[in-house]
Amino acid sequence: MSLLTALSSGTTGLEASSLELSIVGDNIANSNTIGFKAGRAAFEDALTQSVIGGTGEIGLGARLKSVQKILTQGALTSTGIATDLALQGNGFFVVKGNYNGQTANFYSRAGQFTIDDNGYLVNLGGLRVQGFPADASGQVTGLPSDLLVGTASAQPNRTTEITFKANLNSDAAVQTWDPTDPEGTSSFNTTVSTYDSLGSEHKMQVFFTKTGTGTWDWHGMLDGSELTGGTAGTRQVVANGSLTFNTNGTLQTQTAASNFNPLNAVGPQPLTFDFGDDIASGGTGLLGVSQFASASSATYIGQDGYGSGQLSSVRIDAEGFVAGIFTNGQTRTLGQIAVASFSAPDQMERVGGNLMQQTQSSGQPVIGEPGSGGRASIISGSLEQSNVDLAQQFVRMIAAQRSFQANSKTITTADQLLTELINLRR
Repeated sequence: MSLLTALSSGTTGLEASSLELSIVGDNIANSNTIGFKAGRAAFEDALTQSVIGGTGEIGLGARLKSVQKILTQGALTSTGIATDLALQGNGFFVVKGNYNGQTANFYSRAGQFTIDDNGYLVNLGGLRVQGFPADASGQVTGLPSDLLVGTASAQPNRTTEITFKANLNSDAAVQTWDPTDPEGTSSFNTTVSTYDSLGSEHKMQVFFTKTGTGTWDWHGMLDGSELTGGTAGTRQVVANGSLTFNTNGTLQTQTAASNFNPLNAVGPQPLTFDFGDDIASGGTGLLGVSQFASASSATYIGQDGYGSGQLSSVRIDAEGFVAGIFTNGQTRTLGQIAVASFSAPDQMERVGGNLMQQTQSSGQPVIGEPGSGGRASIISGSLEQSNVDLAQQFVRMIAAQRSFQANSKTITTADQLLTELINLRR
């Protein structure tokens, strides 16, 4: 009987409207969930029955076909935290670990990451972020694995070259240098840090002594306690040379020799000294040490060595490279964050905790570098907000409410008619 069919159709309508309200409620509840993607109910008509006589069909109501994930880009909000990451484009972060009793790779758009006590980059649930590791030289190699960044350290680098830019006063008095009284027998002195193979710092004093018109000698000295075979408290020459200048104050020639043999480190350690582009080597004589009639002073002293360093912070670029910044001022690539793409990402399964899993319908993940192969780039110091549009959800809520009311009316009307039918017997 068609009245009974109407009751059945109305019931399916109530169920469909209830499911729509559940999906809308879930969207609204997650409007502030980082990386959340809204769902949308897709309904279809149920089976039909043919009208007696074959003149048409009568539908049997509606049913939910699927809940479709809307994977549009969410707005990005800046946080200023280097390990907060957002994806700009298609793809998912890959995290690995145990969630709800299952150990596997999970996929997420939520980039609220931190470094745990073991040095791994993890999400707030402790699952480890997957990426490509880097070797000690900073070269990214190998297959995706747990990204270890927090235990890195920077090895020391011994000094090989020292560069000076300075002016030596042309009016300085001519003197004879005495290594037992270097301050009293020199016109100018300065200090430069040098590092040995162990990363120990040695503060070398460099003394400049005018020996004639346009000619200078220089000597680099260290305390004997820092040198193999040296005597503590007695300064020893570890480098020396000469400088000559033209009558216009430009550097004509330079010489240098060194005998730096640091204590308990690789030695002797050759040192190269660069006092500028002397004319004898084809330079201008103006880009290093000069001799003009003004006070002696150093404007720049540089050297290429440094001590060991510990990790102080990390920086992540758009291609996912994680750079470690160390206390000795050095920077080195520690790894690269991986991004996964799917052929049908809207068919992935939500498992809670801002995580999703692959399904047979979603296809296999293709894991690679951010910004390649159509995969998203990474925005460091930002998070992707939920893509839920509250205004749209409220409209859907009202529509679902009205649909529920209309279907309930269908049921009550069919019930009233069935009551009338039963009353015909009286």
